[in-house]
Amino acid sequence: MKKKILIISGGISKERLISLETGLQVAKELRKHFYDVKISEPDNNLEKTIKIFKPDVIFNALHGQFGEDGYIQTILERFKIPYTHSGVIPSAIAMDKEISKKLFIKYKINTPKFFTYSFDKNNSKLVKVINKKLKFPVVVKPLNEGSSVNVFICNRKNIFKILNSLKNYKKVIVEEFIGGREIQVAILGNKKLGAIELKPKRKFYDYQAKYNTNAKTQHIIKINLPKKKLDEVLEIAHKAHKIIRCRGVTRSDFKYFKGKFFLLEINTQPGMTKLSLVPEIAAHHGMSFLQLIEWIIKDASTKR
Repeated sequence: MKKKILIISGGISKERLISLETGLQVAKELRKHFYDVKISEPDNNLEKTIKIFKPDVIFNALHGQFGEDGYIQTILERFKIPYTHSGVIPSAIAMDKEISKKLFIKYKINTPKFFTYSFDKNNSKLVKVINKKLKFPVVVKPLNEGSSVNVFICNRKNIFKILNSLKNYKKVIVEEFIGGREIQVAILGNKKLGAIELKPKRKFYDYQAKYNTNAKTQHIIKINLPKKKLDEVLEIAHKAHKIIRCRGVTRSDFKYFKGKFFLLEINTQPGMTKLSLVPEIAAHHGMSFLQLIEWIIKDASTKR
C-alpha cells in the first residue's frame, strides 16, 4: 500500500512562489503513481491537518526563511512523524552563511573571503576596509536567504545604495567576488549524484537566472572538466554535506576559477520545479523524477 504524504509548501518567505511550484510538481508526480497526497501551508491549521490526515511522511517543500532554517523542522519534531531533508541544527547552520562559511574555512574548504556588515554600527570606513580585505567588486547578500534573493555585485559607486536597500536585514555578508564558472553539485545521502555547469546570460546565476524561463541560462550536464577535477568538486560537496551533518538531498554551489573550486553555499532543500537542477542531474544519471522523490521519502522514513 502506498504511503500517505503530506506536502508542506508556500510559507511566508521571499521564495513562496518557488515553494508552491515545488509542492505542486512533487504532488503531481506522486498522485500519478497512486500515492495519497495532501498539500498544506505551514499555518495555524498545520497541526490539525497532520492529526486528521495522519501522514506516513511529511515532505518539506518549503524554501527560504522559516522553511529551511530549522524553524519548521523544530515544529515537525513534535509530531514524531518522519520528514524529508535535513534536521533542525544542520538546516540552521546551512542557512546561516556566516556560520557555514566559518565551518568551510575550519575544514579547509575554499570559500570566498568575507566579513559581515552590521547596520547598527558606524561603517564610514567601509570602502577602506573592502579595499584592504577584499577589493572591488564585492558580493553583498543576506545571511539567511536562498535562491540568490537580494544578492548583488557591488562596486564603489553603488555599494551604499545597495546596502541601504538591504537595511531591513540588520546584518549582511560582504564577500569577495569570484569570477569563473558556475558549478552545482547534488548529493543524495552518501552518494555523489553528479554536477552541472551553468552559463547565465546575466552577470551571475541570480534569482531571475534561476527561475525566469526567458533568462536563457545554459545548463551543461556534460561538464568540460578533467575527470580528476570533476571528482574533486564532487568530493568537496560530499565533505560539506557530512561536515554540516545534512540528511537527504543537498545541492552545493561552486565557482571554479583559475583551477580552484570555491564553495559559495550548501542548500539543504533544493527546488523540485521544472527548472530545478537536482532533478536534471538525477535524470542524466538515470534517476527519474519519481525515483528521486521516492528516494527522498524513503530516506526520511529510515532516519529515526
